[in-house]
Amino acid sequence: MEQKTHWESVYTTKAPDQVSWYTPHLETSLALIDRLALGPNAAILDVGSGESTLVDDLLERGYKDISLLDLSDEAQRVTRERLGPSASKVHWLTDNVCNIPLSSARYDLWHDRAVFHFLTHPQQQAAYVLQASKTLKPQGHIIIGVFGPQGPTRCSGLNVVRYDASSLQSTFADHFRLLDSQIVSHTTASGSDQQFIYAVLRKLQ
Repeated sequence: MEQKTHWESVYTTKAPDQVSWYTPHLETSLALIDRLALGPNAAILDVGSGESTLVDDLLERGYKDISLLDLSDEAQRVTRERLGPSASKVHWLTDNVCNIPLSSARYDLWHDRAVFHFLTHPQQQAAYVLQASKTLKPQGHIIIGVFGPQGPTRCSGLNVVRYDASSLQSTFADHFRLLDSQIVSHTTASGSDQQFIYAVLRKLQ
């Protein structure tokens, strides 16, 4: 099934709190963002934003330049509706992260919770890393959350790639340096536990 069709189906058939990756607030991501101590004018891109409440919490923290990128029109419709008037404060992008034309050196932070592990081919992974490098400002950061070494091998009916700190650093090494990583357990809507690894990487130049 073509990627966009797959994700439109997921978001039109399941409520936001029924998908396996649901959590009321992205606490780990928010803690890592807080540690970066970005100013309120920092440009933030949330890749695979889906119906996540990260944007709500970033707006609450006073960030003024937030872009949401997702393949699914339905996911973005739900998020817009939830945000109400605040939706006008957000930049909305609907496309494949590897293909969408993004402005060079536009963002201070690239955030991705649970997109990168769906890229199972080396060509896709390389395109993603290059896209992040091009669109981040010098010394910009990536915060990424993907399935860890003991995580699932499939999610939402699709194959995934599992990572540890070493393999993440190796995959991003041409353009980024790994600063920190941590293993986190996520409890799904059905009550099972999934192992994630979260990493912070900084652009080399």
